[in-house]
Parts: sequence; structure tokens; C-alpha cells
Amino acid sequence: MLENKLGITNSLELAKAEERISKKKAVELFEKGILDKLEAGRIAALQAIHKHLFEDIYDFAGKIRDVNIAKGTFRFAPVMYLEASLANIDKMPQSTFDEIIEKYVEMNIAHPFREGNGRATRIWLDCILKKEIGKVIDWSLVDKEDYLLAMERSPIRDIEIKHILRSALTDKVTDREMFMKGIDHSYYYEDYTTFKTENL
Repeated sequence: MLENKLGITNSLELAKAEERISKKKAVELFEKGILDKLEAGRIAALQAIHKHLFEDIYDFAGKIRDVNIAKGTFRFAPVMYLEASLANIDKMPQSTFDEIIEKYVEMNIAHPFREGNGRATRIWLDCILKKEIGKVIDWSLVDKEDYLLAMERSPIRDIEIKHILRSALTDKVTDREMFMKGIDHSYYYEDYTTFKTENL
């Protein structure tokens, strides 16, 4: 159970509050043009997105984690290598669809925040796609189980996740409803699953 500004001690109640608040904050990101002012593809942009989504819930909003985390048997980037990993991701090319998805896969492996990585990183991904190729993902077309399996295998074989996301591309880059689908489907991917943490 993560400490939170809301004083909630029940995990299901916290998950519901998170969903409600992060959706409202995501609308602000879109409608106030905040995303257009960020440098797409940079870790600083991802931190700004995460901070905006979760600053009313967690003290660590927008801050790089200082604990090691794992999901199931998969361990995300260890804290001792996280800074270097993020610096490398910052420098990765992003001019083509394949390059963008490779960058997205690396950011998923890094998993820089304690919570809310999926929601923030999907918005971050759409920002890059919009800037570089004039497309975004229609997340309602992305099958939950296919996505999870493909992301799990992506550090070794990224062809599956590239196929899944390429098939869901749309040119509706200014459509708020399309933008919100990445948040609406957050429960599909990562948000209510327990992460193991180890304080350092």
C-alpha cells in the first residue's frame, strides 16, 4: 500500500481515486496544451506528464524512483543503473515508427516511477508519435492479453509489440476522446497489479 496525500489505506479505494483523479488531470494536459510545450521523447517530458497526473495523490509524482521494483518474475532497471539507463533512452533516435517503439520498450524496462508508469508512458509515447509521424495509438484497438505478452517479451523480441501498436495507429491526433483511451484502458495494463519493492 503506497503512502498517499489522500490518506487512503485501502488499495481498491486508492485505485479508484487514482483513476478518477488521473483522468481529470489527463484532460487538463490535453485541453490546456501542456503536452505541446514538452520536448517529445525526453525523460523530462515524461516526468512532467507523471507529475501532472499524480501530484494530487503522491509526493513522488514526477520523481525518479529510489527503490527497486519487480512485477512477477520481471525486475525493472535496478536503481543503481536507472540514471544511466534514462540518459541513454534520452539519446535514442525517434524519427521512425520502429525507433519510437524501441524507445518505448526501453522506457518500460526502465520503469522510472514507483507507480503510474503505464499511464504516463502511454501519453509520452503518443506525444512522440504525434510529433514525428503524425499518428497516435487508438488504445481501444489494443488487446489486453496480446499487449501484456508482447511487452513481456519485448526486451528480447520487439517485433510483436511493433505489430500490435502499428495496427492500432490513427491520424486522429487532435481528438480528445482518442487521447483519453490510453487512460481509460489503464486498468488493462499495469495499474492494479502489485509491484514488489525494496527500499534502498
